[in-house]
Amino acid sequence: MTLRTALYQGPGGIPAAPGDGVAALARAARRAADAGARLLVTPELSLTGYALGAAVREVAEPADGPFAEAVSQIAAEHGLAVLYGYPERDGDAVYNAVRLAGPDGAPLADYRKTHLFGAYERTCFTPGEEPVVQADLDGVRLGLLICYDVEFPEPVRAHALAGTELLLAPTALMRPYEFVPQSVLPVRAWENQLYIAYANRHGTEGAFTFAGLSCLAAPDGTVRARAGTGEDLVVADVDPGLLAASRAENTYLADRRPELYPSLSPQGAPRR
Repeated sequence: MTLRTALYQGPGGIPAAPGDGVAALARAARRAADAGARLLVTPELSLTGYALGAAVREVAEPADGPFAEAVSQIAAEHGLAVLYGYPERDGDAVYNAVRLAGPDGAPLADYRKTHLFGAYERTCFTPGEEPVVQADLDGVRLGLLICYDVEFPEPVRAHALAGTELLLAPTALMRPYEFVPQSVLPVRAWENQLYIAYANRHGTEGAFTFAGLSCLAAPDGTVRARAGTGEDLVVADVDPGLLAASRAENTYLADRRPELYPSLSPQGAPRR
C-alpha cells in the first residue's frame, strides 16, 4: 500500500497577524486531502515565518501549546497526518522544532533541529540533542530532520540504519543553494536507500530569499515530485514495494564495513 504524500511549499513571508500561519496550513491540508494525501509535510517554521530575529522568543510556544491544538484539529478534520514547524519554548530555551500530528490529531513525534545554520540560527535557537526521531504511519516508518540536518551524511545514514523508510525534512533553504534539492537530495536518498520528503519555503523574508524546489526523492535516485519556485503543493506516492526492490538491488547498507571506520559508528548505533 502506497503512502500518498503532499509537500506544501509556502507560505511566503512572515504572517501578518497571529493565526495566519495556521490558516495557510489549513488551506494546504484541504488541498492535500482533496488530492488523496495521507500525509502533509510543511516547511521549516511554517507557522511563524523564518526571519523573526529576536521576536522568535515572543512567538515561541510549548510543544503542546495553541499551535499544537490548532493543527491537531486540522489533521483530524481532514484525516491526514501533518508535519509542521514552529519555535518551541522549553524553559529558557527556544528550539527550531517540528511536530508530527497523526490523522486522528494525536501527536506522533517531536523533533528539535540538531544542526543550526549560520549566525542567525545559532543566536536564536538552542540545538536539539536527539538525532533520530521516528514514527509509524500506515505501515511506513517515518523519520524527522530539519533543513541543514539533511545536508550532513551522518544524520541521514543514522536514520537509514535505524530503519527509516521516509525521511521528512521541512526546510528553509535559501538561494543560491539550489543544488541541495537538485543534486544532494536524490543522492542522499540513493546512498541511504530511503525516500526523502523535502518541503521548502519560497519568497523573501528580510535578508533571506528562499529557493523553493521542494521535492520527493526516491531510493532509486529519481525525483517523484518537484515544486517550482513559488507557492506550490505537490503530491506523490511513497511505495514500499519500490523501496524493497531498490534495497534488494542496491545493497549499500548491507555491504558496509563499519569496523573499518569506527569513528563514524558511535558505540550503540545500529549496524547492518
